[in-house]
Amino acid sequence: MRDWWIRTVLVLQAPRAVFAALRDDSPEAVSDRSEPVLLIIWLAGIAGVLATSTAGHLLDDNDYDGLLIAVWTFIAGGMYGAATYWVFGGILQVVLTRLGSLGTYRRTRHLLAFASVPIVLSLVLWPVKLSLYGAALFHRGGADSGTGGEVFALLQLAFLAWAAGLLVIGIRVVHGWTWERAIGALAIAVVVPVVLGVALTSV
Repeated sequence: MRDWWIRTVLVLQAPRAVFAALRDDSPEAVSDRSEPVLLIIWLAGIAGVLATSTAGHLLDDNDYDGLLIAVWTFIAGGMYGAATYWVFGGILQVVLTRLGSLGTYRRTRHLLAFASVPIVLSLVLWPVKLSLYGAALFHRGGADSGTGGEVFALLQLAFLAWAAGLLVIGIRVVHGWTWERAIGALAIAVVVPVVLGVALTSV
């Protein structure tokens, strides 16, 4: 288990070695990496909900204060992370299977989790944002809505792009595919929920 905690950090520096280790889908290996996976998806979920427009106006509601925002972030982050882990992991598994993968849904979920470590790392932006803007972060049209806010939004996108890059590397390493095939698999997996979302909103 200690090896997988180390790999949780190592994936940022040596992703190929970490993703190659995911090829071991034995019960013992799965058990050893289950706790790091849980922590990653929860923290990535927290980073995800903090980036939503909902978080950006929580204090516009007089029922919310700092403590309730912390509780909301923890609970909503866990739910958001779990939903992404299971739903997007499922979509990715279907796409990979269609393209010839023989891997399990569980391994695909674990691949997605370790590729999400940069999103967890994006939480380091929040102490800086809080020191600069304070409660304005949770008010619509607060002081963070200017140039500074745009800079932080770009940094957030950079972490997301980093995670996407790791996911492509992971797909390529785990399945032994070409870059083109791995990039195509991720592109399809991203497009599918977008198309479904547009279709549902237009009904």
